[in-house]
Amino acid sequence: MKNLLKLVSLVVVFGFFISTSGVSARKPAGFSLPAKAVEVSQGVFSLGKAYNAQSDSFVDGYAIVHKKGNARGGSAKPPKGGTICYGFIASGAKWKTVEPWEMFPGAGLSNAFVLNNLTSSIATWENAAGTSNILGAGSLGVGVATDPYTFDNKNQVSFGELENDTIAVTVVWGRFSGPAFNRELVAWDQVYNTLYEWTEDALVQPNKMDFWNISIHELGHSMGLADIYQSTCSGVTMYGFGTEGETKKRTLEQPDITGISTLY
Repeated sequence: MKNLLKLVSLVVVFGFFISTSGVSARKPAGFSLPAKAVEVSQGVFSLGKAYNAQSDSFVDGYAIVHKKGNARGGSAKPPKGGTICYGFIASGAKWKTVEPWEMFPGAGLSNAFVLNNLTSSIATWENAAGTSNILGAGSLGVGVATDPYTFDNKNQVSFGELENDTIAVTVVWGRFSGPAFNRELVAWDQVYNTLYEWTEDALVQPNKMDFWNISIHELGHSMGLADIYQSTCSGVTMYGFGTEGETKKRTLEQPDITGISTLY
């Protein structure tokens, strides 16, 4: 009897090990910000530090949460002399190398549409910045995306179940402190919430989230731009709230253009 109990215990323990190790590299169907994440400013959560073997240094990670909602007041204070409707994750923190990225399908959107739309939106930002070398070329990912909140030097776009009222999350890793000339971005990930229905064109399906409208905003974060929450800036692409049927973010406004061209 004792031998039988030992055998059962070994099977249970061994079975658990196989189960957890077999899925450790897979993104769960539904996930939320890590427990260690700390909100450091409106909609921005610190993920802590991670070691970057490529540069033999530590980098910081931030998750930027895009909430559903309409224009409302925020914590940002306009500078003297008027309101400047753009901002940076950290002044000087930008891409200094060009890296490829992957897209993983989801939400019923066609692979070709998502890839082409992301590529086109990247070009829109790069044209505004006066450069063609911020984010690299995209391709269809193989298998499943890795954990977006863990630093792995991969740049990925995916779809998954997020918290209620969260449209999308962009995670950026890099150096955000110290002299501005030494700051840089080194990795990015984006996740679009499958709790919402998505469409290729909200002008045709106004009850759904317009992917173009949301993704061009998220790509602004991937390039180093911050959310803007002042209600007087609600018309810009980097305004921090969005909702179904919205398409106004598709086109960059002058503050968006000034912001990206100033950074790059």
